[in-house]
Amino acid sequence: MTYRKPASTMWAEAVTMLEQADRLHRQFFRLAQGPARGPTWEPPADIFETDSQLTVLVALPGVAPDQVKVVIENGYLGVVGERPMPAPAMAHIRRIEIPYGRFERRIELPAGQFQIRESTLAHGCLVLSLLKLA
Repeated sequence: MTYRKPASTMWAEAVTMLEQADRLHRQFFRLAQGPARGPTWEPPADIFETDSQLTVLVALPGVAPDQVKVVIENGYLGVVGERPMPAPAMAHIRRIEIPYGRFERRIELPAGQFQIRESTLAHGCLVLSLLKLA
């Protein structure tokens, strides 16, 4: 029969939970890389490449188009903005799983020059078409 010390089992579970919390914190609240200060969250993105363009999808549900800024500089695509908290000011928050506040996503681009050809925010996704320049 295997004997396990209850204290060491509880400790192992506590360490596992702390590691999970740390991963979530790093995923949603990263420090900004640049002039902006304060915590940010990083939206997920998908990138598709053809011979003539890159298509970038950034998940931004609940973000208004006027709250998003897109720039290409120094070989990176930057998507910066803010998703405001929709809860009334005096509401008691029961659960928060969706990140709110300032977001920033920096995506390293392949070698070459790119130009933003099209930018649309629909169905909760920002869709960017980047034209590859010669």
